[in-house]
Amino acid sequence: MQEFLTQYEDFFASYRILGCARIVLASLVAAWLAEVVICRSLAAAARKTETDLDDRLIATLRRPIFLSVLFYGLSWSLNPLDLPLRALWAVHGVLKTIIVFIWAGVGFNVASLFLEALTGRSETSSILQQRTLPLFSMLLKGLTFGMAVYFLFLAWDIDVTAWLASAGIIGLAVGFAAQDTLSNLFAGIFIIADAPYKIDDYIVLDDGTRGRVTRIGIRSTRVLTLDDVEITIPNSVIGGSKIINEAGGPSLKQRVAVAVDAAYGVDIDEVRPVLLGCIKGISGICTSPAPATRFRAFGASGLAFELLVWIADPSQRDIILDVLHERVYRAFNEANLEIPFSKHDLYLKETPASADSGNDT
Repeated sequence: MQEFLTQYEDFFASYRILGCARIVLASLVAAWLAEVVICRSLAAAARKTETDLDDRLIATLRRPIFLSVLFYGLSWSLNPLDLPLRALWAVHGVLKTIIVFIWAGVGFNVASLFLEALTGRSETSSILQQRTLPLFSMLLKGLTFGMAVYFLFLAWDIDVTAWLASAGIIGLAVGFAAQDTLSNLFAGIFIIADAPYKIDDYIVLDDGTRGRVTRIGIRSTRVLTLDDVEITIPNSVIGGSKIINEAGGPSLKQRVAVAVDAAYGVDIDEVRPVLLGCIKGISGICTSPAPATRFRAFGASGLAFELLVWIADPSQRDIILDVLHERVYRAFNEANLEIPFSKHDLYLKETPASADSGNDT
C-alpha cells in the first residue's frame, strides 16, 4: 500500500510538472505571437506614415510586450505546483515587480519621445519648448515613478490607502511651507515659455534699474547692471511687474532720442541740419532706419526738438548718448543757436510800508 501511494504521488508530481512546463511553453508561444502579430503589423503600418515617432514607439514597446506576456505566463505556471502559499505569494510578487520595473522604463522612454515630438511641433508662444523640455521631462518621469511605486504596493498586496492619505497631508504641509518657492517656480515656467526677454537682452525694471539678462532660471532671473553688479530677481516679482525689454522686437536695434531746446526766434530750418550733423563719424549708429529730427512742442522757455537715431547694440546706448549730447552742445555754440534755460521775471506791484519807513529813517 505504501508503495502504491508513493507511485501515486510521483505520478501526480510529474503531472504537475508537466502541466507547469506546458504553461511555460504556451507562454513563450503567446509572447512570440504577441510580438509578431501586434508589433510587426503595427510596424508595417507605421512605416507608411511621415513621422518616425510611431516607429520609435513600436520599437520601444516590442521587448516589454514580449517579456510581460512571458512573465505573466510564468506566474500562471506556478499554480499547478503544490507550493506553500507563502512561497507562491513571494514568487508572484517578484514576477509582478519585474513587470512593473519593465513598464516603468517604458514610461520614461515614451514620455521622452512624446515630449521631443511635441517640442519640435510647438509654436514659439507655446509653454512646451526646447528650453522647457527638461522641466516637463522631470515632471513626467516623477509621475511615472509615483505610478510605479503605487503598482509595486499592489503587487505585494500592501494597502495604499494610509500611504496616500499620509502623502496628501505631507503634500499640503510642503505646499504651505514652500509657497514662495512654488510661486517662483510657476512664474519661472511661464517666463521661460512666454519669453518676454532672453539671455543678453537689456531690460529696465520698475525702479529704473537697467541691465543685461545673464541667466533665466526656474526660481529667479539674474541681471548684470552697467556698474558690473549682478541682481538676482525672484521670478514671482518679475511676473507681477512691468518690464521694459530694450532688445525686444524683430531686431536688436533700438531708437534713442536726444532732447534739446532752441530759443524762440531761431530759424527752424537751421536747427535741423545742425542736429543731423552731430551724428557723423559715430560708430554704432544705424543708417537704416535713417536718423531724423522732430519738432515736438512749444516749451515754456524754447522750442523742443529731438534728434532720433537707431543704434545697433543696446549695450552702447549710454556711450552714444554721451557723445551725442556733447556734440549737440558744441554744435549749437558754433552755430550761435541759444539753448534757453528757465527764466522768471519778478514784478513788485508795491513795496511794504514798513520797508519804506525803514528807508526814510
